[in-house]
Amino acid sequence: MGNSEIQDIKKELRAAMNGILSAKMREAGAPYKLVFGVELPRLQSIAAEFQPSRALAQELWNENIRECKLLAAMLMPPQEFLPEMADIWIDEIPTDEVAQILCMQLISKEPWCATAAFEWIASPSAMRQLCGFLCLARLLQQGAQLQERSAEELKDQAQSLLPNAGLSLRKAIMATTSFLSEK
Repeated sequence: MGNSEIQDIKKELRAAMNGILSAKMREAGAPYKLVFGVELPRLQSIAAEFQPSRALAQELWNENIRECKLLAAMLMPPQEFLPEMADIWIDEIPTDEVAQILCMQLISKEPWCATAAFEWIASPSAMRQLCGFLCLARLLQQGAQLQERSAEELKDQAQSLLPNAGLSLRKAIMATTSFLSEK
C-alpha cells in the first residue's frame, strides 16, 4: 500500500494532465508545488480506481499537489473522517476549490457536519466560515431541515459576515440563505 499507490495515482495524473490548464493555474498563482490541471470528472474516475483508505487519503492530503488534495477528499472513508481531522484539514486548505470539494465530497456526508458547520461559521477564520456555509448549503440542498433557532443563528451570522466577505464566502452565504428563504 501507500507509496506504490501514490506512485500509481501520480502516473494516472501525469497521463491525464492538461498542460494548458496547468500553466494557467500556475500563472494565476496556484499555491501548489505541482498542478496537473486535471478536471474534476477525470479525478472522480481516477478515484474510482482505488480502494478508499484513510492512510492513502492522508498521504494524498500531505502532498502539495492540487489533484492529490482533491483526491484525498474522494478517497477518505467517511466513517473514518473524524471532526478533529476535519478541523486539521480545514486549517490546511490552500484554496477555495479544495474547500468546495472537501465539503461536497466528504464533510457534508458526516453525521456531525451540521454541528461542526455552525462552529466554523462562528470562527474568525475565513476558510472555516467558507467551509461552514458550504456544508450547510449542501445539507439544505439535500433537504435537511433546520430548527427555527438554528435558522435564525445562521441568518444572523450571514448578515454579520456578508459586508466583509470575499467572493467565495459571499457566494456560499448567498447559496445557504437562498435555501432558507425557499422554506
